[in-house]
Order: sequence, then C-alpha cells, then structure tokens
Amino acid sequence: MNTLKHIISRYTGFLWAILQPLGVWGVFAVAALDGAAVGLPMDVVVGGYVAQDHKRLLLYVLMAAAGSALGSLVIYAIGYKGGEELLRKRVSAARFEKLHTAFDKHPFWSLMFPAMLPPPTPFKLFALGAAVAEMSISHFLLAIFLGRTVRFLVLGILVLKFGPGVIHTLRIFFSHHFHWVLIAVAVALAVWLVLRRRKSVRARLSAVP
Repeated sequence: MNTLKHIISRYTGFLWAILQPLGVWGVFAVAALDGAAVGLPMDVVVGGYVAQDHKRLLLYVLMAAAGSALGSLVIYAIGYKGGEELLRKRVSAARFEKLHTAFDKHPFWSLMFPAMLPPPTPFKLFALGAAVAEMSISHFLLAIFLGRTVRFLVLGILVLKFGPGVIHTLRIFFSHHFHWVLIAVAVALAVWLVLRRRKSVRARLSAVP
C-alpha cells in the first residue's frame, strides 16, 4: 500500500511539474488528451487546479469541459470511419443493440448522461456509439461539453467544501458502488422522460380545439 501511494505521489508530482508552466491552459490540454483516448486523471487535475485557486473554479470547469469535448473528436473520427464493425468488435451483441436503440431514440441524452459520470464509466464507448450512429458533430460536442461541465462543477464544489482529499474518497465510492450509481441515473432518466412525455401529451391536448 505504501509503495502504491509513493508511486501515485511521484506520478502526481511529475504531472503537476508539466502542467504548472501552462497555467490555465494546462487543464484544457489534459482534458483534450484524455478525451482523445490517452487516459489521464482528470478528476485529480481539475480538483488540483480548483484547490490552488478557488476563484477560478468556473473557468477551470469550462476549460476542462471544452478540452474534453474537442479531444473526443478523435473518437468521433475513428467511430465515423470505422462504422458498426469497429463497435461490434468492442462490445457484445446485446450491448451493441442497447447502444443502437438508445442513440436511435435519445441520441443527445444517451451521450450527455455518460459524460456526467466519473470513471469507471466507459464514456469513450458511448462516444464511439454516437459516432457510429452518425450523430451531428455540433450535438456531439454540446452533449459532451454540458455533461462534463456538470461533472467537473460538482467535483469542484466538493473540493471547495471538503478539500482535494475528497477526490480519493469519491474514487473509492464509485469503484465499489458503481452499479448503484448507474441504477440511480437510469431511474432518474426514466422518470424525467416519463414526465417530459406527459407534459408533451398535455400540451398537444390543450392545443386541440
């Protein structure tokens, strides 16, 4: 355990040594690389920036969200060019059908909600699915930007309230209880869709003379 903590500490120190000269653009650069499938500790980076400068919370959140969205264009290009065959190689047939159905019915929300969730959410799989479904680039970017904004804003607020140590606590929580998080999100999404549909039906009925 001590060896693992030492490795993480050395890695974090090395990362900050690289990012410090970049200033506010550091969080953008890391988010872009992470979005392009490099795989970097975004929560640690965003939380570290917020902990060092509380007043720039919103700026760091927006820079991270923008970088993540733009970096994900690499995944979009791969998925758009590779098509269904590429996605089928990476998921089971049942999971492919679920992704296909989700993006057919609710393409925007099917990408935005996964973008809101932290690891171990297989977000890049959803980004790939959106590309295979030929989601428009503007909607693709907006869905990721909004989802990431919510994720990093919540993280930043938690860091302000409890300190940067909350990031490690959240990682442990999500790694042990991730299935319950998915269930809660699925239930919330289902309730929201039902309420939205009812509202739409009522609006149509009220418009009938």
